[in-house]
Amino acid sequence: MILVYSHKLTNRVRYSFKLILSEILGLEVDFTDNKEKFVESDLPKINYSHIKTESGIFIKPHGLLFENGIKEQEIEIFEYKNNKCFFKITGESNFPFDLFAASFYLVTRYEEYLPQIRDQFDRFTATESLAYQQKFLKKPLINIWANEIAQNIKLKYPDIKFPEKTFSYISTIDIDNAYAYKNKGLLRIVAGLLKSLVKGDDFWKRIKVLFNVSKDPYDTFSLQFEIHKKYNIKPFYFFLLGDYGFNDKNINVKNRIFQSLIKSISDYYPVGIHPSYASNSDVDILTKEISRLKNIVHKEVLMSRQHFLKLTLPETYRNLVINDIKYDYTMGYSGQPGFRASICTPFYFYDLDLEAPSHLKIFPFAVMDATFKYYLKSSPEEANTEIQELLEIVKSVNGTFISVWHNESLSDEGIWAGWRNVYINLLEKAAKTNF
Repeated sequence: MILVYSHKLTNRVRYSFKLILSEILGLEVDFTDNKEKFVESDLPKINYSHIKTESGIFIKPHGLLFENGIKEQEIEIFEYKNNKCFFKITGESNFPFDLFAASFYLVTRYEEYLPQIRDQFDRFTATESLAYQQKFLKKPLINIWANEIAQNIKLKYPDIKFPEKTFSYISTIDIDNAYAYKNKGLLRIVAGLLKSLVKGDDFWKRIKVLFNVSKDPYDTFSLQFEIHKKYNIKPFYFFLLGDYGFNDKNINVKNRIFQSLIKSISDYYPVGIHPSYASNSDVDILTKEISRLKNIVHKEVLMSRQHFLKLTLPETYRNLVINDIKYDYTMGYSGQPGFRASICTPFYFYDLDLEAPSHLKIFPFAVMDATFKYYLKSSPEEANTEIQELLEIVKSVNGTFISVWHNESLSDEGIWAGWRNVYINLLEKAAKTNF
C-alpha cells in the first residue's frame, strides 16, 4: 500500500496515480487530502502538492491534473536520464517534471481532442503526434517513467514489496477478407474474373481456386492453427461482419462457410468484433454487427478492434461502452509502428469530455504487418529487424507486446512473399514467456 496526498483529489489525479502505481507497478493506492493524516501515516507515501512535507516523496504538480476541460497545453520537451519528458517543474521536487501529468496527457490522447489535421480516412495520424515529432514514438515512456518512480520509492522505503512483473505477448489477427476469391457471391466472383481477365494478372489462378484445384491464398487458417499450437500461442481474432461497402469488403455474413469458419475458430480462441468503417459514424450499425457475431458464436462479445483503425475520440470508445464491449485493441497507428499512447500496458479509457474514467480497457498494439508493407514499404527483413527492436524495448520494461496480423499476409504469396517468416520469427522470440 502507498498513500498519495494531494490538496485537490480530482478524477484526473486519482486516474493518473492508479495508472502508474497500480496498473503498471502493481501497488495498492490510497488517497487523502488531509495533510495531517498524510504526515502521521507510516505508509510509503507521495506528496503531490505545492508544499513540501518532511516525509514522503515530493512531486510538485504541473497543474494539468487540477484542470477541467481541454485546452492547448504548452509543451516544452527536454531530456531526463536519456528520455524525453515535458511539464517541467521548477523548484524543489523529486523529479524535474510532473510525470503523472505528462502520463495523463499521453495516455488519454489529450492531443487527439484538439484541432488537428486528419488523413483521407478521417484518422489522426502518427506524423501529427507529439511522440512522432519529438522522436519518442518507439519508446513506451510511461512505463519507463513508472520504473523511475519505482526506483525512487525503493530507495526511500526499502521494505516495500513490488509484485513481480513479467513481459507478456498477445497475438491478434484481423479477418478483413477471409478468402481472396471464394465464397464472395456470384456477382463479385464474376466481376473479379472479368477484372483479372482485362488486367491479365491472376485470371487462371482464380479459376483454379474456384474449381478447387488450388487453395484460396487467403485461406491460411489451418496453417495459423499449426504455428500457434507449435509456439503455444493463443491469438485473439477480430472478424469484420459489416455490410458490403467501399471500405468494408469481407464475405457476406450470411455465407455458411464463413460462419462455419468463425465458429470453428471461436472453439479454440477468443474472438471479437472488427467494427466496419461504416459503423464508426452510426452506433446502430455497430450494435447490429456485434449482434451478428453473438448469433454466430453463441457467446458474449467483449472484444473489438476498429476496421481501418478508425478511431475518433471520445465517440468511438463511447459507442463501444454503450454496447458493453470491455476490451478494445485499436490503440495504435496504421502508418507507423510504436506506442500511440506511449505505454505498453493495458489501461482504462478516460473520457476527457466527461472527466471520468470508464470500464473500457484499452490494449495498445506496437506493430502491424500492413504498416510495414503498405505505409513504410519495408522489406520483410527490415520489418523483422524493427519488430525485434520494439520487442526488446517492451521486454526491458516488462510490458505487454501486442502485434496485429492478417490472414492474407501469412499466405507467403504475391505481395506477401517472405512475410510469413516475419510472423514466425516474432512468435519464436515472444512465445517463451508465459502470459
